[in-house]
Amino acid sequence: MSTPFPFTAVVGQDDLRLALLLNAVSPAVGGVLVRGEKGTAKSTAVRALSALLPAVDVVTGCRFSCDPAAPDPACPDGPHEVEASSTRPARMVELPVGASEDRLVGALDIERALSEGVKAFEPGLLADAHRGILYVDEVNLLHDHLVDLLLDAAAMGASYVEREGVSVRHAARFLLVGTMNPEEGELRPQLLDRFGLTVEVAASREPDQRVEVVRRRLAHDDDPAAFVARWADEEAEVRARIVAARALLPSVRLGDGALRQIAATCAAFEVDGMRADIVMARTATALAAWAGRTDVLAEDVRQAALLALPHRRRRNPFDAPGLDEDKLDETLEEFSGSDSDGGPDDEPDPDPDGPGGGGRPPQEGPDDGSPAGDVPAQGEPSEDGQAPAGRSAAEQSPVRAAEPFRTKVLSVPGLGEGAAGRRSRARTEHGRTTGSRRPRGALTKLHLAATVQAAAPHQLARGRSGRGLVVRRDDLRQATREGREGNLVLFVVDASGSMAARQRMSAVKGAVLSLLLDAYQRRDKVGLVTFRGSAAEVALPPTSSVDAAAVRLESLPTGGRTPLSAGLLRAHEVLRVERLRDSARRPLVVVVTDGRATGGPEPVATADRAARLFAAEGVASVVVDCESGPVRLGLAGRLAGELGGTAVTLDALRADSLAGLVRDVQGTSRRAA
Repeated sequence: MSTPFPFTAVVGQDDLRLALLLNAVSPAVGGVLVRGEKGTAKSTAVRALSALLPAVDVVTGCRFSCDPAAPDPACPDGPHEVEASSTRPARMVELPVGASEDRLVGALDIERALSEGVKAFEPGLLADAHRGILYVDEVNLLHDHLVDLLLDAAAMGASYVEREGVSVRHAARFLLVGTMNPEEGELRPQLLDRFGLTVEVAASREPDQRVEVVRRRLAHDDDPAAFVARWADEEAEVRARIVAARALLPSVRLGDGALRQIAATCAAFEVDGMRADIVMARTATALAAWAGRTDVLAEDVRQAALLALPHRRRRNPFDAPGLDEDKLDETLEEFSGSDSDGGPDDEPDPDPDGPGGGGRPPQEGPDDGSPAGDVPAQGEPSEDGQAPAGRSAAEQSPVRAAEPFRTKVLSVPGLGEGAAGRRSRARTEHGRTTGSRRPRGALTKLHLAATVQAAAPHQLARGRSGRGLVVRRDDLRQATREGREGNLVLFVVDASGSMAARQRMSAVKGAVLSLLLDAYQRRDKVGLVTFRGSAAEVALPPTSSVDAAAVRLESLPTGGRTPLSAGLLRAHEVLRVERLRDSARRPLVVVVTDGRATGGPEPVATADRAARLFAAEGVASVVVDCESGPVRLGLAGRLAGELGGTAVTLDALRADSLAGLVRDVQGTSRRAA
């Protein structure tokens, strides 16, 4: 077993360490979500925290870690009378991204339940994590239904398992910690809100600090035992401080002045609901206990806001989490006042004893110098017939996207088996039951009627004499369910001069942004291919990070000729590679263009041949027709025909227009197949 890196030896990351320690002091804070780039000690700090938690007393032999001083009266292993007790270290349980629902909440032995009528329950990870830490690495990649179960258990302090009329309930109180890399996709806002605190982490840009990180990591890898021994005193000191803060916590007073500051701050930043107020109150109380005080001060409220509010202010996935600290200080100052009960001071006085000074690590913005792209030769006319006048069309600066809108639902026809999502029909573990089959591997969803039907003809031969049904393994039937899957939505965007000549790119970007928002809500992967000048490029390989696609779209330059065939061929290659990585995820290609094709020999015929590759493979496709003006050539509709898809105008893409778009998309794709 590997020796964990000491918590106190982690260099920097003050906000991360503080948030973890506050939850160790008061698990009621609600856990921590750690967001940051790879290689920033997220997992290292979380795993190191378990060594600092006080040991727990448990009832000997109880699989659910009941406290001998107050055993759970509903414990499945109970009732516990006067039992022997033992002491063990607090556990840190890791939930793998690919875990099943049964592995998380536990499973019933269906065969024994049917044949013997007993509740044979095998506890899951939630039971293992009771009174310890439950750690979910890459929580943003966890299936939504597992995240829902996880957060429900964390909020209620109990886990409920119900299968075919048999119910089991057990206590599940744990410190929930999730880590994620935002580049790989975001959590839904309602799930973000369920985490008490969120911190942003980033690697230091200071050479001296980076040197110290490498030095300590190498020293630990060379001799873990010696390295841990060097930090034993610091670890013991923090462990003792956690115990003291836990003991002090019930004595901490949250005065009316501090409560008014908390309420005013949440109102000023327009957070939804009341969970933010409650989390801030608990966090401020834990901060006071951690500092050894019995009164909550203004500095506690300020630090609590910096940890509890940034992720609750997001209105859509393209908003960066954060908090305006100047506005925060103004609000706290306005509602400071005097508190006769010993409330907050007017001026914050940062606590020198605890780690963390508040705020978020600085985030480096995107490079302002976007590539110029393909520039036509000097003097070449633009596609709208106007001379460049010393400046080529490819040199036009990016335009801002128009306001996004709610779009029509675009879906892939047929029945898939891809990752769980909300776009197209698919066979899934969750949804409405449509039939049964023999289980492949472990049984997860029993189809009771089909199981009974399979076992009934054999009861006489099996010597049944009692009331119980004699069930064999071969009788069990898995329920097949139909739900929704997420797809790969690949955007192929025309960024040529013909798109920019009539100032249409703002509307085009707004439409693509709207589709990106829809893809985020439906849990899709997205990719972005653009074409202009003389070539096409993959602006964003397929990813779950929809906001990354929005950033690339915003900085998209325009101008030059329209190499439509190059864009289609590049998109076809992206799909080929992605099919090797994830063959179950079905693609939906969205081509955003006016249908023109220029540059190179026979540009229209070449584009038609490229489009027919998609039709031959049955790839679902939609062409968003960006042509405008009184005279329309209908080229986008012609392209859609070659693709075997459908064409829709920018206006018809809106959800409140052209009822039946989904039917048209599916019908056209089905005919092509």
